[in-house]
Formats: sequence, C-alpha cells, structure tokens
Amino acid sequence: MIPRSLLFEQMKAVFVRLLCGWLLLGQANVAWAQAADNPYLRNVGEGVLQLTEEGAIHFSGLALSCLQREYPNKLNQVLPDAGMLKPPRELHPAFYGCFDWHSSVHGHWMLVRLLKEFPGLPNDSLIRQAIGQNLQPANIDAEVAYFQQASKSWERMYGWAWLLKLAEELHSWDDPDGRRWYENLRPLTEAIVGRYQEFLPVQQYPVRTGVHPNTAFGLAFAWDYAHAAKLDSFQALIEERSVAYFGNDRNCPASWEPSGEDFLSACLEEADLMRRVLPAEDFAEWWNGFLPADQLAALLSPADVSDRSDPKIVHLDGLNLSRAWCMYGLLDALPDRALRTQLLDAARAHLLATLPNIASEHYEGTHWLASFAVYALSLGRSR
Repeated sequence: MIPRSLLFEQMKAVFVRLLCGWLLLGQANVAWAQAADNPYLRNVGEGVLQLTEEGAIHFSGLALSCLQREYPNKLNQVLPDAGMLKPPRELHPAFYGCFDWHSSVHGHWMLVRLLKEFPGLPNDSLIRQAIGQNLQPANIDAEVAYFQQASKSWERMYGWAWLLKLAEELHSWDDPDGRRWYENLRPLTEAIVGRYQEFLPVQQYPVRTGVHPNTAFGLAFAWDYAHAAKLDSFQALIEERSVAYFGNDRNCPASWEPSGEDFLSACLEEADLMRRVLPAEDFAEWWNGFLPADQLAALLSPADVSDRSDPKIVHLDGLNLSRAWCMYGLLDALPDRALRTQLLDAARAHLLATLPNIASEHYEGTHWLASFAVYALSLGRSR
C-alpha cells in the first residue's frame, strides 16, 4: 500500500502539472498568433520554433552593426597602473565592439553559427570580412597579453565560456575560413582553458547567481568545448567539479526566480549542466529531487520586461531566451513524456515573449540578445 503522505505528494504533483499545462496552453494560443505573422520564425512540428533565413539575415545584421563599434563601451577592468588606461580597440583589438568583451565574443559566435546553419547568406562576404579582420593572429596575441595582466576574475566564467563556445563552433566547421580562424584563436582558447584548470581546483563553492559569474553556465559551455575537442582531462575536471558543486542539491528554490536583473536561471542552468555530466539514469534521479513539479511550475511562465531601455531590466529578455535553451536541452534527458511536452510548451512561450522585442531602438539589449536568440533557436533546429 502506498503511504498516504506519498500518495498526497503524487496527487499534488499531478495537479500542478495539469494546472501549468492549462496555463501554458492559453499562452501558446496567443503565441502562435504572434508566430504566424513573424517572418523570422517557422514551426517545424510539435511546437519547435526555428529561425528562417530572413531571420538569420536580420540577426546577423544586429551583430555586424556592433562588432566593430567601439563606443559606448564597458571595459570592466581593474587598473594596475596607468599603462592599462587605453581605448577599447587598443586593449582588445579582436573583441572591442558590442559594448563589452563577452558580448563581442558571443557576437562572433553567432555569426559563425549562422554561416554554418545558412550557407550562402546574402551577407556572407560581409560577415566573413568582419570576422577575418578581428580574428587576426596579432589581435589574438594582444588579447592573450591582456589576460596575462588582468585580474584573475576578469570575465570569469561568462566571457571564458563564450570564448570556448566560439572555439567549439569553429572546431566543428569544415570551412577554410573556419579552420584558419580556429587556429588563429587557439592561443586565447588555450589561455582560457588554463584559467579554468587553475581556478576550478581552488573554487570550493559554486556561484549560483543569475548573472555573469554563474558557475553552472560557465561549466556547461566549457564541457561542450572539452567534449568536442576531445580534451579528456579537462572534461574530467569539469565533471568532477560539477558533481562536487551540485550533485547533492535538492529542491532548488525556483520560486525565488527571477531576480530583477537575471539573464540566467540558476535552477535551469544547473540542470542543463548536470544532464551533460551525469549518466542518464543518475540524472533522472537527480532531477526528481532537484526540481519537483511544484518548484518547476515557477519557471514555466516568461518574465515580464518593464523597461527595455534599462540595461539591467532588459536582462530579463535574456532570461526568457536562456530558459528556453535550457528547456530544449533537457528534453532528451527526461524520460517523462508529459514533462517533456510541458517544457517544450514553456520554451516556445519564452521565445515568443522576447523574440519580437530583440530589435529595438535600445542598444542596451540589441548588442547581445540576438546571440541568445540564435543559440536557443539552434537547439530547436537540431531537434
């Protein structure tokens, strides 16, 4: 006989799932009306959204407009002396545009991804020209030199992770430009891997914030590169530290999300990491203890963005997009079909809440959100 307390918890979980499904269905009906008029998106079945070529041209244009735009710029540096007080283009000749270093890096990643997914884009030559100018060996050498002088925590781990995501994208591209750019980038890639290898053994506690220093996000993208490049010892280090940081986590406080400037979900980023590093059976057990249905319910509705001219509030558009990519990534790791459907519906709702707002007059969002959108939609494309 099932204990009454356990039966109650099971019934509560079923009720929560049904309620969330009903709410999401209402959101989905509105969302599909929006999607039907959006030339940048297409539905490829089961509610999965993919980027069209017209959308790829649109998003690549956003990155091209800022990749070599030096100002406004947030250097976010600690000055050891006056010698580091230089214009962005001198400090970061490869990644000086798009407001800050990490946004420039993932702008480059996005353009490479779009070249791969949409061969023959009308602006292909413009994209290749911009990337080729920036990723020259001398420019990368200057970026490595900056890292050697910068504080240990500079761009840790957000910028590090996106640099490795760019390296991963180039590594897997059978293209003459891609191979050349990968080799040009290699010194900086190796410097970033070295930073991870130095830091992870001494990082005792993970950072669980919803912004740049989030440890789970930083480890997930690093794992992707280590796996793709067959860096076995680096991958093993990431897996060991991931389990040490998060293996015993239970009942993630999802109701605390989002904070007012989040662009990452602390709960979903952690789950997105653990589905990479744990065997399938172990992950399913871990998930059941980490995000039970009543906690997951708090993450299924998109965040409201009240002021897209505010550089912190607009982070919430990024949260909607990163939640979507986590949900897409989790689909194949979860055995419960009803739960997968629930996550798929929620991912679609999150995407449609933010995608129409990426191209606005506010540089606070346009300099980086397209990269988040392309990454989320590329996971849908791969399904």
